This record gives sequence, C-alpha cells and structure tokens, in this order.
Amino acid sequence: MADSQPLLSLDGDPVAAEALLQDVFRIVVDEVIRKGTNASEKVCEWKEPEELKQLLDLELRHEGESQEQILERCRAVIRYSVKTCHPRFFNQLFSGLDPHSLAGRIVTESLNTSQYTYEIAPVFVLMEEEVLKKLRALVGWSSGDGVFCPGGSISNMYAVNLARYQRYPDCKQRGLRALPPLALFTSKEADVPPSDQRGCCHYSIKKGAAFLGLGTDSVRMVKADERGKMIPEDLERQISLAKAEGAVPFLVSATSGTTVLGAFDPLEAIADVCQHHGLWLHVDAAWGGSVLLSQTHRHLLAGIQRADSVAWNPHKLLSAGLQCSALLLRDTSNLLKRCHGSQASYLFQQDKFYDVALDTGDKVVQCGRRVDCLKLWLMWKAQGGQGLERRVDQAFALARYLVEELKKREGFELVMEPEFVNVCFWFVPPSLRGRKEDPDYSERLSKVAPILKERMVRKGSMMIGYQPHGTLSNFFRMVVANPALTRADMDFLLNELEWLGQDL
Repeated sequence: MADSQPLLSLDGDPVAAEALLQDVFRIVVDEVIRKGTNASEKVCEWKEPEELKQLLDLELRHEGESQEQILERCRAVIRYSVKTCHPRFFNQLFSGLDPHSLAGRIVTESLNTSQYTYEIAPVFVLMEEEVLKKLRALVGWSSGDGVFCPGGSISNMYAVNLARYQRYPDCKQRGLRALPPLALFTSKEADVPPSDQRGCCHYSIKKGAAFLGLGTDSVRMVKADERGKMIPEDLERQISLAKAEGAVPFLVSATSGTTVLGAFDPLEAIADVCQHHGLWLHVDAAWGGSVLLSQTHRHLLAGIQRADSVAWNPHKLLSAGLQCSALLLRDTSNLLKRCHGSQASYLFQQDKFYDVALDTGDKVVQCGRRVDCLKLWLMWKAQGGQGLERRVDQAFALARYLVEELKKREGFELVMEPEFVNVCFWFVPPSLRGRKEDPDYSERLSKVAPILKERMVRKGSMMIGYQPHGTLSNFFRMVVANPALTRADMDFLLNELEWLGQDL
C-alpha cells in the first residue's frame, strides 16, 4: 500500500502491521530515548493550548489517514510532549528512564493481557506474587498479602476500605447503615496542595474518605513539627477528642516521604499509639518506600514493620516507569478477597482445572487490571538489589551535593536542611537581597518562582516544581530522583536559575 493512500485498516495484513510498528519503534528510539535523555535537547517545546490544538490536528474524522501521516502524528505527539526522562526534568516525584523497565512495559503492552486470572496471565500472576513477597520482606514481613494498584492514591484508598471492613465487615452488605461515625487520622504535612496554604493531608486520604462515603469531615488533621513530621502526642490528643465527640477512630495514615518536604513520620511512636487504641496503621510510603533498599538510609523508616498496610511506588525513586504502585498487607486472612470479592461466575469459576487460589482478580475493585509487575521484576533482575541500592544512595549523595553548592551562592536560601532527596529552596533575585525586613518582602518573593518557572518552561531548559507551604512564600522543590543525574546537572540547575532571574 502506497504511503499516499489512506490506511483504512491493517487487519489481516501482518506484514504491513509489522512495518508500521518498526517505523514507530524507530521514531520512539530516536525522539524519546535518544533525544529525550540528551541534556542538550529541550525538556519540552512549549505551545499555548490553542496553537497546540492546531499543530496536532486533534479532530477525529470519518476517513482514515495514510501510514505516512500516522507516523507524522507520532512524531508530533512526541515533539510537543514533556520529556520526563530528560536529566533536567525535576518537576515530579518520578523521572528518568530505566531501559529494562521500558523493555518490560513494551512486552506487557504488546501481550495486552489482564492480571485477573491464572488462566490468561499465568506468568504474571506468579510474578506479581514473587515481587510482592520481595517488597514485603524489605518492609520486614515474612508473610502477608498485597496487590499492584493504579497509583499510590488508590493504594491509600484500598487501605482505608480494608481497615473499615476489618472492623465492620457488615458494611460490605449493609453499607453505611452498618457504621457509626468514623474517624481517621493523618498529618497536616502529608501534602500541601498549592491552592491551600493552611496545610492538609495527602489529598488521596480526603478523596478516599469522600469516595467511600465516610465524608471528608471524618479525616482528622494531626499537627506536624517544624520538620514536617507527625507529632505522636497530638495524634493521641486527636484520638481522644474524636472519641469524646462520639466518633470511632479506626485508622491512622502515617507518611514516609511527604510530597513537598520529604519528611518521614516517627513510625515507632505512631505505632505505639495505634497499638494502644487498636487502630489500623497505614504507612503511605509511596515516595519514601524505596529507601528500604538502602542499608545506609533505611533507618528513616524504622518501625514500618509494625504497620498493617504500606503503599509503595517503585515508579518514583526507583524509576520503574509509570505506573508501578504496590499495596502491601501484613494480613494473612485473605482480607483483600473477603473485602472486595464478588465471585463472578463467568470469570472465577470454582471448578477450573488448576488451583483457583491463583485467580487474584477478586482481591480488587477493578475487573480488568494491567500488568505492573514485569517492569519492576525485569529491572530488578538486571540491576540486582545492590544496583537498586546504589541508585537510592546516589540520589541522596547528589541531593547533599546540591545543598552544599546552593549554600555557597548568593541569592539561594534553603527552606530547611533536607533528610531525603527533596531539596526545597528560594531563589532570591538581586532586587530582594537584603530586603527581608521590608513589609512586602514575602509577597514579592512569592512571585519569583512562578516567573522563573514560566521562563524555564518556555525556554525548554528544565522544569522544577514550586509551591507555597503553610505561611511560607512560593519556593522551589527540587526532586533528585533521575538515576542519570550527575553533579553537572546540579550545577546547571543553579546556573540556570541565576541566569533566568538576573533581571528580577
């Protein structure tokens, strides 16, 4: 079929389908993997929304397009997308490109199977079980359960639902009628969205409370100290207050690696409180869980083995690729299946010719579930635990290098000394240096980060997130996570901010 002719369908034409895919793979290798990881290329080619709509020609029409046009569509999609594998992409808690993980993603996408029965996913059912077992062992559990979820927020929501079901199993059938007013607790420091400077829990906890019918008022906010760590004494006070108001406390969500400051809650002390009151302890270690691989730094999560559930996202610090989020449980009573199972007869037949305990789909709320274990398994096979430990330790070392270099330069000010790989700082432009006592200093400083963010994005040189926090003016949150980062990238970051802000 000539390239100039409409490509109506590749159905039944394996030769043409293979040719198309080979062309697409070449484009991906050139434009995403080679250029997208090259520091001399742009992180993004920014376009305003209306201009981008025209460039992409997003309209879906009645007639199909030629293969040549389809390949141009692929190039355009890549060209105008943000390259999160770029060494100057510091914007999110995920970045970088692990080739073995990418290979795993290509394989799973190509096989296009669902992780719900051994019947259609025999390799991946066994693989998920083994990967979860390894993650649980790092937490400190010799047994337990778990499942891969579509993101850390969903992992947190599952934990809330499981804790509620464990205490009130009738709620599965009778719903909210079976429940007294409930209370769950999390730190104000767990996350602070840019729109709310007052501070709040990780938004997934409040979203989960709303989604599960508990209501956002059921979420009680526990004070954090100046480092962003939950204060166990205030947790005790909040639990007593909830009881006095007629609510039934049932879960505490602690955080290992908060989104902004990278704080680790004191898990041993929190576990003591939970044990005293008989509460489910969930640890949101979506960001910080990978520190368990490091013998040098795993002390930050001391006490995590006392949790009832843990959320851990290897797609973040380990660069396993989106998405790779595990919910781990200490429970051995098949709580996941009892809580969520519905025994659909068309899918989970009990008279199959193999052990039906291998059909894991009834553990989750979803039916279809993508395979998320292969990317981590293949990367681990290639790197080994030692290689992944070096990856974690290198991130800590580069974060420390950045902090020391930042201190040497005029115009840079740390928000606080980091204990993780979140480096939070202000860039104080020349016009504001030495002006801290001015009444409008904070207001003027708050405008600096948004201006610099716009400049760097339009230039395409790098991307860094910023936010206010409590009473603090907008500051940059630099995330040191990409395994390809070097000291030269840290130096570039500081030099670029100086250059972008020299006229402010």
